[in-house]
Amino acid sequence: MPIWFAYTMIVLLVITSVLLTLLILLHRGKGGGLSSMFGGGVSSSLAGSSVAEKNLDRYTVLVGIIWFACIVGIGLWLRLQLSSGA
Repeated sequence: MPIWFAYTMIVLLVITSVLLTLLILLHRGKGGGLSSMFGGGVSSSLAGSSVAEKNLDRYTVLVGIIWFACIVGIGLWLRLQLSSGA
């Protein structure tokens, strides 16, 4: 695989790492979390979680899957580079 593949994966890994950190910090913890600062604390506790919280969960899972795919991609690229002797 070409070297631009590795650079693309590394850049994507850095971006998704920062996004994943921010998304996790936005989740509501037991004490309300940072999401309550941005209007997430207004939801009713009877319904379980709000639409915003469910969307935040979906985005976090999506970014986590992309992050994991980047790690696997870099690992495969490294394995191919080491086996080809380049």
